[in-house]
Amino acid sequence: MSERDIDQQLVERVLRGDKRSFELLVAKYQRRIFRLLSRLVRDPAEIEDVAQEAFIKAYRALPAFRGESAFYTWLYRIAINTAKNYLVARGRRPPTTTETEVEDAEGFSEAESLRDVASPESLLQSKQVGDAVNRAIDKLPEDLRQAIVLRELEGLSYEEIAETMNCPIGTVRSRIFRAREAIAAELRPLLDRSKDKRW
Repeated sequence: MSERDIDQQLVERVLRGDKRSFELLVAKYQRRIFRLLSRLVRDPAEIEDVAQEAFIKAYRALPAFRGESAFYTWLYRIAINTAKNYLVARGRRPPTTTETEVEDAEGFSEAESLRDVASPESLLQSKQVGDAVNRAIDKLPEDLRQAIVLRELEGLSYEEIAETMNCPIGTVRSRIFRAREAIAAELRPLLDRSKDKRW
């Protein structure tokens, strides 16, 4: 039985009045939702509030869940919209960017120099690289940050991200490409890479 099937069964149990099944769904996805929201909201106390509100909204909206998408894709969309509404209500609307199509959106591959060799120098470099990646992600406009987090940290497919972000798959590819380019620019000084050298 797939994860999607298990989630669907839990949803059906909740709809039949079994509140414990919703608690299981919350327990299953809480850490992932917190991690997702931490890239959008940033303040730990606020993240908890937004996550709680998102789960409450999901519970109330559960009768409208039709199972056309995976439960976690549906839940992520609710969490992201809740975070956006929260930021707007506090006058902290994240900047948006213009959409551009990029043919080579999947041309980014992992740098060989990031492989862990476990020497003190490599451990220090790994920490510096991790810090640089986090800084780069934090600087991204909200739409790019959301796309790269869903892809690289949550492991969603391009199709799932398009569904979650409610945009065309070409837009998702473009956002991920631009996010990766921004992260690569932040990493170049650490890895002694020239701007024209491809990753």
